[in-house]
Amino acid sequence: MKFQNPLLQILIAIIVTLQINVSAQTDKKNKTITQDFELEVETEYRYFIDEAQFDDQQDHFPAIAFLPEYNLQWNDGYESLNFTGFLRIDKDDNRTHWDIRELYYQKANSNWEVSLGLKKVFWGVTESNHLVDIINQTDAVESFDGEQKLGQPMVQFTLTTDYGNFDIFYLPYHRKRAFSGKKGRLRFPVIIDRDDITYQSRAKEWRQDIAFRWSHYFGAFDVGLSHFYGNGREPLFTINSNGELNAFYPIIHQTGLDLQATHNAFLWKLEAIYRSADAQDFFALTAGLEYTFSNIDGNGLDIGLLGEYLFDDRDELVLNALQNDAFFGSRIALNDTQDTSLLIGGIKDLKTNSSIFSLEASRRIGSSWKAEIEARFFSNIDANEFILSNFSQDSFFRLSVSKFF
Repeated sequence: MKFQNPLLQILIAIIVTLQINVSAQTDKKNKTITQDFELEVETEYRYFIDEAQFDDQQDHFPAIAFLPEYNLQWNDGYESLNFTGFLRIDKDDNRTHWDIRELYYQKANSNWEVSLGLKKVFWGVTESNHLVDIINQTDAVESFDGEQKLGQPMVQFTLTTDYGNFDIFYLPYHRKRAFSGKKGRLRFPVIIDRDDITYQSRAKEWRQDIAFRWSHYFGAFDVGLSHFYGNGREPLFTINSNGELNAFYPIIHQTGLDLQATHNAFLWKLEAIYRSADAQDFFALTAGLEYTFSNIDGNGLDIGLLGEYLFDDRDELVLNALQNDAFFGSRIALNDTQDTSLLIGGIKDLKTNSSIFSLEASRRIGSSWKAEIEARFFSNIDANEFILSNFSQDSFFRLSVSKFF
């Protein structure tokens, strides 16, 4: 496997050099240094139920992953070096990959902090779709729901005031999204090589992107306003006169709003964005609520009911299939020592009746083991759905067992 991102190597060298210099200064001032290391080894098996839709696709995918984490703190915790790595070995060659999820130096003060390096930043409040979450590139070969992200090179400055938190991001390098290979599922009929995806910007992946976010709370309301300007994280697809599929990353402006209101057992949630680009402008939102029945059996059982509406008015030649859909689900937490939890739900297209059902469950076993089950079922997928029609025969089960060291 070849490490394809030269900026990551540069950032690693900068951070290691910085750490050596800072540690030397720290030894003179404060000799209290704390560090922590953890390694997760995950064995995984995915089974696709239906016969493959495209040639060369397979049904059974055993895999193994290694996820090391390291944290070093000094100067009474005001300075730290943080690392999270990832390595997956899979039957699908394109899913065999490795990544530095996080490797950053952080310095904090009384009301500000700065981070330098590769980092993951999450924005959003809704369950079914995270519209405002745009800083990191999606690790599309790792998960169907977009929850897994690649590490993003950045400089992040955060200022905490009585008027809210202000975050400023300088993003010097864009990371491309990877797609499944010949053997893999959840792919298009044409194998997409991420190196073939072009850019609107002449600077390509080296375009200097920026982002800003303000977040605050007012009583029961938590609100965030954000703006991003740079290379989009989703490639835009076009079809030429010969019927060939082309893809490129457009330059975009995206303004986002995330809002959550808490009232008794209710959580009211909203995410909305307006994105402008030369190719298209569009508006999208996800809005809904969650109601939790707490401690039902007197032993900590919580059951949450979720409902959300998803709207997106862009055209179909993008990596999005959630344009006029409803989501319903339930979150169950036993709150036991094994941290047993279950999330079940479904998304239904209100126009075509295409549906996706999902199940996610996890439970700790003893003090150092964890088991997870995931399932995705595609039902009545309309042939005119540009994205989902390619996945209509890709319903699957996934089982993973992790050991923590």
